Amino acid sequence: MAETKNLTLIDAIIPGIESKTLSLVKDVALVLSFAILTGISAKFKIEIGLVPITMQTFAVLLSGALLGSKRGALSQLTYLLMGLTGIPWFSRGGGIQYILSPTFGYIVGFVLAAYFIGWFCERGFDRKIGTAILAMLFGNIVLYILGLFWLAKFVGFKRVLVVGFYPFILGDLLKILLAGLTLPVDWKIIKRS
Repeated sequence: MAETKNLTLIDAIIPGIESKTLSLVKDVALVLSFAILTGISAKFKIEIGLVPITMQTFAVLLSGALLGSKRGALSQLTYLLMGLTGIPWFSRGGGIQYILSPTFGYIVGFVLAAYFIGWFCERGFDRKIGTAILAMLFGNIVLYILGLFWLAKFVGFKRVLVVGFYPFILGDLLKILLAGLTLPVDWKIIKRS
């Protein structure tokens, strides 16, 4: 197998295509697939207040880790833009008015989180458990910074952590651990084959 250091996991599973046209088709299909995955993940939710618990962050972690920085970020940007056009795949609907939603900052954060996770994974952080978890944790921090600053406009800085962070710590740690434990195992399987 060729050197995998700068490859993403999906590129190792689906090898490069020589034709530029077919390569572009592959990239578009992957970007759209992960945008759709994020939209589906938004519907797996538990309503607990202004910010629901969803599986979106897990889809974001995977999009960055599997697709890399550019395609991962593009998948989340596609999710964001298509949701703003009216596709009701945000956790509470869709449409341009969603910009005024308390949770919109998190969705913007998805784009940057996927980019940074992908950037780390392109540099081999997803090959070992400790560094994979570190990459996922950093992505989550980026996501929360944007999400919490936006949410603070609605609930104030005194309540923002209670409303938009504390209820999600355990679930996000589980998602990070799941992704962080799975990716290195997947790489070992690929290297053997």
